[in-house]
Amino acid sequence: MPEQVRKPAVAGQFYPSTATELTGQIEECFRHRLGPGTLPELRESGPREIVGLVSPHAGYVFSGPTAAHGYHALAADGIPEVVIVIGLNHGRGGTASAVQTSGAWQTPLGLVPIHDAVAADIAAKLPGFANDADAFRLEHSLEVQLPFLQYIYYDEHLVFVPVMMAGQDLASARMVGEAVAEGVGDCDALIVASTDMTHYETADTARRQDQMLIERIEALDPEGLIHTRDRRGISMCGAGPVAAMIIAARALGATRAETLAYSTSGDIVPAREVVGYYCGVVRR
Repeated sequence: MPEQVRKPAVAGQFYPSTATELTGQIEECFRHRLGPGTLPELRESGPREIVGLVSPHAGYVFSGPTAAHGYHALAADGIPEVVIVIGLNHGRGGTASAVQTSGAWQTPLGLVPIHDAVAADIAAKLPGFANDADAFRLEHSLEVQLPFLQYIYYDEHLVFVPVMMAGQDLASARMVGEAVAEGVGDCDALIVASTDMTHYETADTARRQDQMLIERIEALDPEGLIHTRDRRGISMCGAGPVAAMIIAARALGATRAETLAYSTSGDIVPAREVVGYYCGVVRR
């Protein structure tokens, strides 16, 4: 058992707390009417074109089918050497910004080890970021991505680096994005940016606002993404991680983005106010 193990904080809340139930819910997300419709098949010799993924981080009941589109595409694309998961700090405890540089994260599906060398290289370029497991103890935005990654890659194929950023401005995104791109070096890396979109607006408003942001993601335009979110006052929570992912992905050779799915919580449970969920990939 590694010395530093970050225990799950939202198992039993955002997703089931047992391996059997969690696997069942993940498979339900893939088969869902809002999901890709089929279970993924891992192609170990896939083309590895996908450099970045934008994935939502709400409870699996609400955002899981949308997230499943991205993980379905990843399974068909092959196996990266390392996965960098960039999330935000929702302010529920821990340290504002962090990169865990050793140990592992635990989910009901098992342990996910950290790629020590890549994590250390990224952390060295982010002064002021904490580097221990406790910094992440209550933050869910990174945690909810791991069971999907474990499901598609299996334990023997998955090592990762967790990066949590408090700043959601362009300067913070540039700092994190450049640190990730330089830190991965020659590794074949996948960068997952965790975000939800508009929060607690009508479905029409959410879709209209989120489409403005989606257009900036599709254009690989981190500056436009942050500017549009700020100027329009859109409550996208993870614009920083998405902008950082785009900056890193472009530095690593990305040339195009593709939207895979969009939904709102109102598509699951009708309500006057909804949260928007988006999934897209960035390819070489």
